[in-house]
Amino acid sequence: MIAVAVAHVTQCPYCIQGHTRLARRKGADPQEIMEAIWVAAEMRAGGACAHSTLALHAMEETEPHAHP
Repeated sequence: MIAVAVAHVTQCPYCIQGHTRLARRKGADPQEIMEAIWVAAEMRAGGACAHSTLALHAMEETEPHAHP
């Protein structure tokens, strides 16, 4: 399940297919697989939210240029 999640974060189509198929063969049901995918998506998006403060600080530090 960890490999399924990581494959979605790295966005490797071959890894996604291979690890998903293996998870199913090992007994994972579709709900478990989707939960792993959603956790990976949340973690990936979480990084974007956390790093958005960098953009906010950069915008605060940068004044628009006034045109005469």
